[in-house]
Amino acid sequence: MRKAISLLAVVVALMSVSSAALASPGNGAGGVSGPAFYVDGELYRTVGTPTDLSGTGAPIHSFDTIYAVGGGQPNVATAAPGDQGYSGGRWQVHALAYNTGYAATVAAHDANGSGDLDSDEEINAALADAGAAGATDVGVVVSFECPVIPQSRGRN
Repeated sequence: MRKAISLLAVVVALMSVSSAALASPGNGAGGVSGPAFYVDGELYRTVGTPTDLSGTGAPIHSFDTIYAVGGGQPNVATAAPGDQGYSGGRWQVHALAYNTGYAATVAAHDANGSGDLDSDEEINAALADAGAAGATDVGVVVSFECPVIPQSRGRN
């Protein structure tokens, strides 16, 4: 039951972020977002685009992963421009569910003391933890394309 509630919260948060990014008068494309997701502890922004690559049959290796983390924090992506294997902004969003809750998972797996999960290493540690502080990848909830823009230091 707790996993179902956690998953529902993640999906609702993801939908609200996606809707805000895609909403724009006239053309259906959003402007540059505020902080949207972390890559290796660094915040990145994006530009909402009206793409939906779900069901296109594109090979899995043509996408990078964004984890829909929930807990009121930005999501976590596995790659950014300049990283080996970066897929150019094609994403599959994987929803996470927590074995006992977001706070317990952060307390156990926040390796850099940032107060949230902000790297794929921290996410992978949570996914590998079958105990109370672990998380489960419940699968792909959306596939899309959007650019990755480094967040300016000192700006939100």
